Amino acid sequence: MDIGSNGSTGEGSHDFARARRIVKTDEFSSVFRLRPAQKSAHFVLYTRQNQLPHARLGVVVAKRFAPRAVTRNTIKRLTRELFRTTGLPPIDCVVRLAKPVNTKANPATSTPLKAALRIELARLFASQTKARQ
Repeated sequence: MDIGSNGSTGEGSHDFARARRIVKTDEFSSVFRLRPAQKSAHFVLYTRQNQLPHARLGVVVAKRFAPRAVTRNTIKRLTRELFRTTGLPPIDCVVRLAKPVNTKANPATSTPLKAALRIELARLFASQTKARQ
């Protein structure tokens, strides 16, 4: 099945095709029912084994913690980028923003805060690669 040159067939580890996303409400719910696998300063990571040959990701960024759309989109983009580049085992991951990330003095789109969030998310994903080996 060849979708095109962008590699959106779900094969390979550096894409974010629909097959690598958690999109249905019941899929999110089944992962949320489990206890959080890991917590960081701003995020909670929920995981569950899946029967697929690859990991899948769901991202939840509530408006009450990130009122501006640009902030929510930045967080989702960072999360997806790190998910794509981290070699995760076949698990379903849901990353949820659990605390507000931006203040007037330090918006989430600022370079220092983006770097801090990137490190936080990288640690969450890295904890899963070590835990599942």
